[in-house]
Parts: sequence; structure tokens; C-alpha cells
Amino acid sequence: MAKNAPIVGLDIGTTKICCIIGEVNEEGGIDIIGIGQHPSRGLRKGVVVNIETTVESIKCAVEEAELMAGMEIDSVYVGIAGGHIKGFNSHGIIAVKNKEVTQPDILRVIDAAKALAIPMDREVIHVLPQEFIVDDQDGIKSPLGMHGVRLEVKVHIVTGAVTSAQNIVKSVNKAGLQVNDIVLQPLASSEAVLTPEERELGVAMVDIGGGTSDIALFSQDAIKHTSVLAIGGDHLTNDIAIGLRTPHSEAEKIKKAYGCAIAGMVKDKESIEVPSVGGREPRILSREILAEIIEPRVVELYDLLKREITASGYEDALSSGLVITGGTVIMEGMLEAAERAFQLPVRRGYPRGIGGLVDVVNSPMYATSVGLLLYGHRKTDKKDKGQPDLSGRNMFNKIFSRMKGWVEEFF
Repeated sequence: MAKNAPIVGLDIGTTKICCIIGEVNEEGGIDIIGIGQHPSRGLRKGVVVNIETTVESIKCAVEEAELMAGMEIDSVYVGIAGGHIKGFNSHGIIAVKNKEVTQPDILRVIDAAKALAIPMDREVIHVLPQEFIVDDQDGIKSPLGMHGVRLEVKVHIVTGAVTSAQNIVKSVNKAGLQVNDIVLQPLASSEAVLTPEERELGVAMVDIGGGTSDIALFSQDAIKHTSVLAIGGDHLTNDIAIGLRTPHSEAEKIKKAYGCAIAGMVKDKESIEVPSVGGREPRILSREILAEIIEPRVVELYDLLKREITASGYEDALSSGLVITGGTVIMEGMLEAAERAFQLPVRRGYPRGIGGLVDVVNSPMYATSVGLLLYGHRKTDKKDKGQPDLSGRNMFNKIFSRMKGWVEEFF
């Protein structure tokens, strides 16, 4: 990638596809210069179910971003999510050659940690080092140059279904773009919304999107647990559509305009107009009825997320509490409902660490796309400084090599 080449994040979500273009400024930071988004029609629960409609949505979002930025793009960083994503912790150990830790030693110990039996239909997406141990001295972030005879590493490994990743790459390629990297969406969101202090003290990042809810748990500045649940804001929309007997598209508008996660927060005598189906006259209903439909589903969602965090074993390590992000958390009452459910301090996660068109993306719904941009910037920066990438890209490399043979037919 050229020094002045734009960095592009493409968030292929269940409800929307968002493309954000950034360029590196003189201080080495990143400025947003273009943003485009389009409703997503080809995904279900974070997984591509219709390639043609997904391609059309990607093209529309990319064209809008290119128009705003005044440039054409040819490669992107893409997020991946879905119920097929599984994360687990692993451990590797090797003997150190020449009694001094070198870069090849670090790569060897990471290879040892990811040498696990993984089913044929799954591949490693990320291998994320948590800490290194040199001769029983733990808590080491970078062991390069240290003296010792034994090197250990604790890592977090994220795996996903190969076919789901292939379908994402295929959709992006058919839209005329190359994929620089596939990034786990909660990892990308964490890049954008968490502070270094929160990562160090311990924090749960929960990204509630349309089709999935993503969890990333951090402690001592290392990722400890990741998970993707196939439940999100679309379930609220479906409940509203059925409960109020209104079309799905109208239910989505009602949720965004009048939704409230706690019925007790709704003021008395507030009313909303609800369009009916089949050409019938619209009805006037109490906003409290809408909140009573939403509240049980939000309670269920937070209960599932809390169970996942408890099962991870890191519940007591979350001293900083929770950071909730994603389009669904904009709704009134989501913050208060989360505090009630988790009994922890909770804040909404807004994208940070960027310049340029900050006001345009200052919303939790852009956490993933801005995070993809920051991930791409950090990776490019490491490459420019000659530092190795330790994020376990073998899944993407395998997918790319498998696809090389038949990718030409798209163009």
C-alpha cells in the first residue's frame, strides 16, 4: 500500500453497509474524508445469504463514500461476525535458542500456541497474544531481546466458518474491490470505543447490531474472551411489527423514532401513529404499549449477554464496567436497562481517535466501521516500521489462495 493511499473500512452489517474512507494526516493520525451507507438486504444474523443483493448494497455505499471523498478506492478492511464465530484461549511453549529471545522465537511460540486440531470447515481468523512468559516471569508484553531459556505465550484464538468468510470476500470482489484483511467485528469496535485505561483495568465491550450482538472482554490490556450471539436489534423490530400489526419497514422507523427500553421512562399520555397493513387506516396508540413490547426483549438480550460474560469466567475482572455500542444502543433507556441488568457502570461507546469528519460518525452505530479504519491504519503503520504482524492471518491467506483461481470471472 502506498504511503498516501487511503485506508478504507467496510462494515457489512445485517441492517446497513457502511463504508468509511480515511487518510493519514501529517501527525500520523487518521482523518475521515468520506462516508457512505446503504441498507443491507443480503445478510441474515451477520452472514451473507444473498450475494447479488449484498454486492449491490456494497456498491451503493462505496460510491457514496467515493463521491464525498472525491477519490476512487480499490481495497478495504472488512468486518466478520455471525453465530459461527468461536473464540478460545490457548498456550504455547518453546525452548529459546542462544538464550536470548529473537523475533523468530516469538513467531515460533505463537505457532506452537495455535497448533490445535481445528475442524476442516473452520479456520483461524486471529491469534491475539495476551502475555508472554520468560522463565516463569509473566506479564511481559514484548519479550524481544530478553534473556531466558524457556518462552511461553498465552493467546486468544478466534475461529470462523470458512464458507462465511469466502462469501464475504466474494461479495466484496464482485463489487470491484480487494480485501486487505478480514477483521472480527467486536475487535474492530474495541479499537474505536475503548480507552487504554479501560483495557488495563478490565472492561466488557458489547456491540449490539441489527442481527448480532458481539462481546469482547479485556483485562490487563489484553483480550481475554470474544463471542458473537445471533440476536440483535432486528428482533426488537420483529416484535414491534407483530405486536403493533404494522409492516416491518414501519416498525423499524417507529423503533428509531419512539422506542424506549424501559416502559417506566415513558411520560403519561404520549401517543404515536402506527401505520396499518393492507391499506387500512393508521391507528393512534400509547407510546407505553410500544415500550412494553420492547422491554421484555431487551431484558432477554441483556440476560443472554450476562450469561455469556459469566460463563467466560472474567466477570469479576471487569473493574471498568461495560461499554455498549452499535446502532441499537442509541434507543432511549438502553443504558439504564444495561445498568439494571449487569449491576455495573455502563457508558455508550462513541468512536474516538480520529480527525476529519468527526461529527458525521459521532454515533455508536459507526463504531465497527471506524474501528476497521483504525485497525487498518495500525496494521499499515506496523508494516511501514518493519514490525511483524502477529494476528494470525492464515485463514485469510488460505481463503485468498483458494479464490485466486476463480476470482477473474467476476470482472
